Amino acid sequence: MRESTCQRRITLTGHGGPGQLRLIESALPPPGPGEVRVRQRAIGVNFVDVYFRTGVYALPAFPSGLGVEAAGMVEAIGEGVDDAWLGRRVAYAGPPIGAYANVRNLPVAQLACLPANVDDDTAAAILLRGLTAHMLFAHVRPLRAGDVVLVHAAAGGLGLVLAQWASALGARVIGTVGSDEKATLAHAHGTERTVIHTREDFVAATRDFTNGRGADFVIDGIGGATFDRSLDALAPFGMAASIGQVAGDVAAIDMARLHASRSIAVSRPGVFRFVADSERYREGCQAVFDRLATGLRVRISERLPLADAARAHQLLESGRSAGSLLLVP
Repeated sequence: MRESTCQRRITLTGHGGPGQLRLIESALPPPGPGEVRVRQRAIGVNFVDVYFRTGVYALPAFPSGLGVEAAGMVEAIGEGVDDAWLGRRVAYAGPPIGAYANVRNLPVAQLACLPANVDDDTAAAILLRGLTAHMLFAHVRPLRAGDVVLVHAAAGGLGLVLAQWASALGARVIGTVGSDEKATLAHAHGTERTVIHTREDFVAATRDFTNGRGADFVIDGIGGATFDRSLDALAPFGMAASIGQVAGDVAAIDMARLHASRSIAVSRPGVFRFVADSERYREGCQAVFDRLATGLRVRISERLPLADAARAHQLLESGRSAGSLLLVP
């Protein structure tokens, strides 16, 4: 199949609100050398997409595509690609941006073949989040059984994965959430202690849970003033990882706050940098599939048509969704 095909995709016309997203149609050329054409069946919606839309993270030019994660089937191959790729079920996570589409061309090296037991929705909802969990717990601060991990937004799509993953590694997990309903959900996915942050101070709760010691690892995707308080929740020689800034940028850190009497560390890991290393990308994808095979659960809160990408962003930013959001071409 070397002919062009019709591509329906979401484009971003400029930084701003969800109203900047537009659905357009155009001809997609055949895949080039080393590329394949993927007919997408499920597309993951992640908070990093919001960061690109609002300008927190830079885009090379406008108009721009959006989205970094999807699953589907290879329907055409470019020069130099083995015929065996035709018809394979695949998923991917990470750049190049442009996953909000019904079909797209991608480098074959970007794709992970899906095991028979992993459906398209599950793959699109878990791969980027699972790669993030693997990066954090195997490379940023390798977990040991008995470690205490504090996860913010523990009922979100990433939070539910982090809680399960850390618990499976033998850690004790504290999670912060915004409601009783979300507390129940987080507890069902691995949190041993759940803090409703609108009613309880998470630093005090962490100290109480650990008999005054604090957490070994805090994973903070909230940012703003929350990250400053996350440092207060750490045990000596603990680490706080800043992985997002939903509430705003993290202020400059006074190194005296990390001084010898506390001996704490701060990390700002990026999953895109992690997956840029092909060996680590393959390692991480396999780790995700292994976790799924041993019981990792994926909660999909809503499936929306591709044309409703703006609605998906509104749901994500509202904080009302619990679990993963998908777009369906």
